[in-house]
Amino acid sequence: MKSEQEQYNRINEAKEFIASKLSLFPEICEPKALIICGSGLGGIAEILQGETLSIPYSSIPHFKTSTVAGHVSHLLFGSIGTNKVPVMCMVGRLHFYEGYDFEEATFPVRVASVLGISNLIVTNAAGGINPNYKAGDLMVINDHLNFPGLAGYHVLRGPNLSVFGPRFLPLSDAYDFGLRVILADQAKNILKLDRKIHEGVYFYASGPSYESRAEARMIGMLGGDCVGMSTVPEVIIARHCGMKVLGISLITNNVVTAKPESAFDFVAKVSTEIKNQEDGIASHAEVLESAQEASEDVKRLVEATVNLL
Repeated sequence: MKSEQEQYNRINEAKEFIASKLSLFPEICEPKALIICGSGLGGIAEILQGETLSIPYSSIPHFKTSTVAGHVSHLLFGSIGTNKVPVMCMVGRLHFYEGYDFEEATFPVRVASVLGISNLIVTNAAGGINPNYKAGDLMVINDHLNFPGLAGYHVLRGPNLSVFGPRFLPLSDAYDFGLRVILADQAKNILKLDRKIHEGVYFYASGPSYESRAEARMIGMLGGDCVGMSTVPEVIIARHCGMKVLGISLITNNVVTAKPESAFDFVAKVSTEIKNQEDGIASHAEVLESAQEASEDVKRLVEATVNLL
């Protein structure tokens, strides 16, 4: 585990490298928001306008690269909306399940903070647990369940970087109410979107396997409305840095919660037809397909919200 000073040094080295590139682009050199593009949602970067700057993760000191399909590994800087709000986009995120530790996976958020960014807008693809959720719906995150964190794999474990935040970070206000109000107002009164938008609890599971049926039922019993393998580590680090956070989940599939058919009941019935146990099983291809279908509405929501920062 790296010392506090070593972590500071690495963060500042990455910051200085990025700042040296941004200095050539005066209109976007002071971004106000970091936007993290989830699985299949890299198209959010298409709403950037005017001059843009792309920096591959591989060229930035101490940045790791994404290994997941649908996650391109570069930072993209530009402006959004009629107010030309400068932003930094992570087109491709880093996950704990890829083998990166939490410090590596959340490193870009720390760097964004020292660049002066004060808002995080994080998107993800998630499986629907709440029976009222359907594939293609959106969910604005108002709280989360950090299952790995409760089990000891917490993103703030280790030396506290006190220049950013306290040793014991409160998270009861993790998802900013003001930003959620802006999004709700834009969705309902300005954009008038037809797509169903919920507000609920995101359950963070470390992955990379999708949940078993029993695990899915447990998540629902604990209060999770949807489940995914990202977002929460980045949110916690953003809050530790004092950033405001807005989270949007795209529901890509309905998680299978029904108990498997009993083999003994099947034999007792002397049935001649075996029920398809694969119905509803999630796949990454399904996640990307659903994300593509809803990406336009996600882009419009992000643009309308960022424009008012």
